[in-house]
Amino acid sequence: MTQVFQTSVNLQEKLVRDIKATVAEAEDLLSVISDQAGEKTDKIRARIQNRLSDARERLIEAETALVSKTKTAAQATDAYVHESPWKAVGIAAGVGLLVGLLVARR
Repeated sequence: MTQVFQTSVNLQEKLVRDIKATVAEAEDLLSVISDQAGEKTDKIRARIQNRLSDARERLIEAETALVSKTKTAAQATDAYVHESPWKAVGIAAGVGLLVGLLVARR
């Protein structure tokens, strides 16, 4: 279950990075076309600014959710390790052994 959660967190982190990059690129494009005059350009610029604002809000929500899930998982893991330290050590040793075997095969 921890591996599935970690994969989900990694995908969410990648999504947040991708959205940030897209927003930055859109802001750059907006600054380039800001020198252009015309009614059509003004409408397009306004639409882009509205979409960027929406994207920023969604990005903040996604980051907040990601941080919350990560904290919850860390707290659950900490509680589990404190309740069953030897079981946690055994699981960690087993995972370490599997990773070692996989790395050795390559």
